[in-house]
Amino acid sequence: MKYMKLGSKPDVFQTEGNNIRFVATELATDIIVNVGDVKFYLHKFPLLSKSSRMQKLVAAANEENNDEIDLPDIPGGPAAFEICAKFCYGMIVTLNAYNVVAARCAAEYLEMHENIEKGNLIYKIEVFLNSSIFRSWKDSIIVLQATKLLLPLSGDLKVVSHCIDSIASKASIDPSEVEWSYTYNRKKLLSENGLDPHWNGVRKQQTVPKDWWVEDLCELEMDFYKRVIIAIKNKGRMSGEVIGEALKAYAYRRLSGFSKCTVTHGSDVLKNQAILETIVWLLPAEAGSVSCSFLLKLLRAACLLDCEEMSKKQLIKRIGCQLEEASVADLLIPAAAGESTIYDIDMVSSMVEEFIMQDNSNARTSPQATEELLEVRSPALVSGSSKLAVAKLVDGYLAEIAKDPNLPLSKFIELAEMVAVASRPVHDGLYRAIDMYLKV
Repeated sequence: MKYMKLGSKPDVFQTEGNNIRFVATELATDIIVNVGDVKFYLHKFPLLSKSSRMQKLVAAANEENNDEIDLPDIPGGPAAFEICAKFCYGMIVTLNAYNVVAARCAAEYLEMHENIEKGNLIYKIEVFLNSSIFRSWKDSIIVLQATKLLLPLSGDLKVVSHCIDSIASKASIDPSEVEWSYTYNRKKLLSENGLDPHWNGVRKQQTVPKDWWVEDLCELEMDFYKRVIIAIKNKGRMSGEVIGEALKAYAYRRLSGFSKCTVTHGSDVLKNQAILETIVWLLPAEAGSVSCSFLLKLLRAACLLDCEEMSKKQLIKRIGCQLEEASVADLLIPAAAGESTIYDIDMVSSMVEEFIMQDNSNARTSPQATEELLEVRSPALVSGSSKLAVAKLVDGYLAEIAKDPNLPLSKFIELAEMVAVASRPVHDGLYRAIDMYLKV
C-alpha cells in the first residue's frame, strides 16, 4: 500500500460526540461548516486561503450575518472534508488508496486549484496518483473500486480511465517483467513452482504464470471488469486463451452455483443475467480460446436465468465449432418449464447443425456474411476424427434421452439422421439408443 503524507503540523482536530469536530487552539473559531450531520468548528482564514468555493460561501454568509455554511453534497462526506480542512491548516494528512479518490473529489468540489495557492491539494493529489497509485497494481484496483461511489465526478476527473489504463497496461506486459505482488491461489503447473520433472539438476527460477492477473480482477464489479477486459483486449498483447481463463474465473467467482450448474434466479436475477450476458459478449473471437465444457456451462446457466436469445445463439454457434470436445453429460440441458421432454433436444440439434455446417462454411458464406457468423467459425474444414467423435457423442446422447417416455419419435430420428453415414462406421451406439427407446 502506497502512502503520502501532506503538511507538517500535528493533527489537532478533536471530536466531541459523534457529530462535532473542532480545532484545539486558543484562537476562537469563527465559522461552522455543516457536512451531513457533522458540525466542523473552524477558522475562516485557513479555509479561504486554499478554497475558492469557501471564499464564495463565506462571502455570502457574511452578507447574511451568518456564521454557518452547509455543504450537504460534498463528495466523500465528513471524512473527505476533514482531509481537506486539515490540509488547509497545514496539518499532517495521510493519503492512501482507500481515501485518495474521496479526497480528490472533495478538493475539486471545494475548488482547491493552483490559481488559489501554488502546491494546493488538487495538485498534490494528482502527483500522488500519477507517481505512486497508478504505478501500483493492487492500489490501482483498490482506487478503481473506490471510484464507484463517487461517480460521475470520479469519471469526469479521469480517475476511472487512468485506473483502467494502468491495470490493463500492467496485465499486458510480459510475465517475466512482473515484479509486484498478486493473488494466485489456483493450482499451478509443476514448472511454475520450479518443480519441472525434467529438470537437469539446476532448479529453475519460479516463473510468473501468464494468467497471474486473473484473480485480482475478479474483485471488480461487472461494469468496471468489462471496461478493463476491453482495455486489455485493445492492447493487443494478450492471447485469447488467457482472456478466456479470466472470464472463466470471473464466472465461477461471481455466479453463485455456477460450478455445480445450479445457477438459480434468486434475488439477484437481473444482476446474474447481466454478468452472464456480458461474459458471453466478452468471449474472445479465437476458436478454442475457451473450452467447450465452459461454453456449455454458460449455456445451461443462460437457460436457467432466462437470458437473451442472442446470448444463447452465440453460445450455440461457438459450441458447434468445437462440439467434439463435449461429453454426453454436458449436453443434458434441462428443457424449459412447460416442455414435455426432460431435456432440450432442439438446442442440441442446433449445436450438431452448427458443427455440420462448418464443412460447408466456405461454400455457403458469402463475402457479405455477417461478422457475427464469421467470428465463431473456424476457417479450417472439420477433421475426420472430429466427425467420428461427434457421431459417438450424438449416439451417446440419444441413448440418454431415449429414457424419456415423452420423447417424440420424430425428434429421435431427426437427431440420429443428422450424423453422416461415413462418420458412423460402427453402429453399436445407435443400436443401443434405439433399443433403449423401444424398451421405454
